[in-house]
Amino acid sequence: MVDLDALSLKELKQLKKEVDAAVIEYAERERRRALEEVEAFARERGLTVADLNELGAKKKRKPAAAKYANPDDPSQTWSGRGRRPRWIEAALSNGKSLEDMAL
Repeated sequence: MVDLDALSLKELKQLKKEVDAAVIEYAERERRRALEEVEAFARERGLTVADLNELGAKKKRKPAAAKYANPDDPSQTWSGRGRRPRWIEAALSNGKSLEDMAL
């Protein structure tokens, strides 16, 4: 056991650097070991690494179809998802309803 009280500040900093490096090395070693176990488990069941990668792949959603259009500029549309565009807010404050702008 190291007597920390007997060490100088320089020695303590060096010890800390060595301990930090050892912790990182240990974590990486454990990570590699776990990955090897997962790979062996998958191989036993006839799976490939590509099959495992599919599990983590996020599926992309298609953009939502437009439900509303700006009566003054039909190129401005909104799907009804997310924050309301300024032109929707302006129309609503002028007494229009969402149904008035529905496609």
